[in-house]
Amino acid sequence: MFYRKKDELEGVNWGNGSSHRLITKKDNMGFTVAHTVVNAGSESRLQYERHLEACYCISGSGKVYNKDRSIVFNIEPGDIYALNEHDPHILVANEGEDMHLVSVFNPPLNGDERHKLDPEGFSRY
Repeated sequence: MFYRKKDELEGVNWGNGSSHRLITKKDNMGFTVAHTVVNAGSESRLQYERHLEACYCISGSGKVYNKDRSIVFNIEPGDIYALNEHDPHILVANEGEDMHLVSVFNPPLNGDERHKLDPEGFSRY
């Protein structure tokens, strides 16, 4: 058993926000849990080629689109979305308030990964 406080961990700036990786690969749990903050008004083009991800919104709001914007989901507290096919996606936080997500990755992250955001392509890791 172990215990951690988010405020005692150093956050990772992932490009358009921060991520406190609460459980990582070194913990040998088989997954990562992160508290992810998406900056208000930001748009991030993302894809995880080696990880599946699920995100549960705990505050703020926004949208997640598929790569060509033909599918959109409005995200509010209490909503979850899952990237179950390594989906390229566009994550948008609404203006005026950061969006906070609990993100779960499988397989786990090392913990120091950062995105290289590109308005034309999708940041991958």
